[in-house]
Amino acid sequence: MKNARNNELFDRRAASGEAKAALLNAYRAAQTADEPARLARQAERVAVAAAREERRLERERVKRETAERLAAEAAERQAAVAAAARAETEAREAAEKNRIARVVEDEAARKAERDRRYANRKARQA
Repeated sequence: MKNARNNELFDRRAASGEAKAALLNAYRAAQTADEPARLARQAERVAVAAAREERRLERERVKRETAERLAAEAAERQAAVAAAARAETEAREAAEKNRIARVVEDEAARKAERDRRYANRKARQA
């Protein structure tokens, strides 16, 4: 037998309480002995979290700058397309006006030639 004496309930409860107290004291001693390492791990975790947050903010800033740059490039392209369309429209309108002016000049020249022939014919008849 492991325990030769007669253990009463009170003795067993006292032994159990002492064992629990010993375990608690051992736990507390381990906690106080591990305190610097725990603080170091906690500081390391805080540093890692801060670095992670800094990297996230940097990624967001780069994303925002890229989006702004792309928006600016798109606006420039759109402005260039609009300017090209406007220039094409103006060139088409200028060509149309030039053609109309030539037609009007030709018509005026034909009318002047007709009037001159008419005047010559009247002069010969008179």
